[in-house]
Amino acid sequence: MSEHDIEDLVHESILLLDRQRPADDPRLRDRCTTLYAFQRGHDCSHTMGRVEDILLRCGHTYRFPLAELPQHAGVPKLGDETDDELQDGYTRGPWLYCEAGTRMWRAMVREGRLRGADANPPRPAPLVEVVAAVAEAAERDGEVGLIAFWWGLGHRTVVGGTPFAPEDLAEIPAVMRLREAVRRTEAWSYELPDGFRPTDDELETLDDELESWWYRIAA
Repeated sequence: MSEHDIEDLVHESILLLDRQRPADDPRLRDRCTTLYAFQRGHDCSHTMGRVEDILLRCGHTYRFPLAELPQHAGVPKLGDETDDELQDGYTRGPWLYCEAGTRMWRAMVREGRLRGADANPPRPAPLVEVVAAVAEAAERDGEVGLIAFWWGLGHRTVVGGTPFAPEDLAEIPAVMRLREAVRRTEAWSYELPDGFRPTDDELETLDDELESWWYRIAA
């Protein structure tokens, strides 16, 4: 999977989660935190600007007028920042931006610029739980390809950890929610790029019990 595909996968997932989010549901902030942590594990660009309005609205990202913050004048411009996960924020135009949970965000909390729920750190959920939520939202929206792409990443990426047998994966509720969404929508038959998932022929000879269980859904 190319890194641009990862960027698009995260982007489309956030659009979908926002589109289907009940007005009083606070989980989008934490889910965005999880999705961007996943994206930062790949060679991806800073793509938050593509959904900036959503990130500002849900409290994942905050912005402040630079003119009011002379003490932060040394923050780098977007594109010039280090790879330190934007811990110290970045500037674009007349604004300073920071993501919830970063050093810059904590500084803004200490200075009293962020209060109440905005001053609470994000609580990112495990990736598999977010992926299951995306899959269920995608099923409601008819976005079968989005389900297939997440499922196609495999258990090592989506679940992680060290499961020893299919029974270990089957005991994770979010895994079963994702699996059922794949089954109901027949996302297992969606055509994915080469190397994304084992072909039917490869499944017959796959010497990996966990991968066989993950990808063998149609039967």
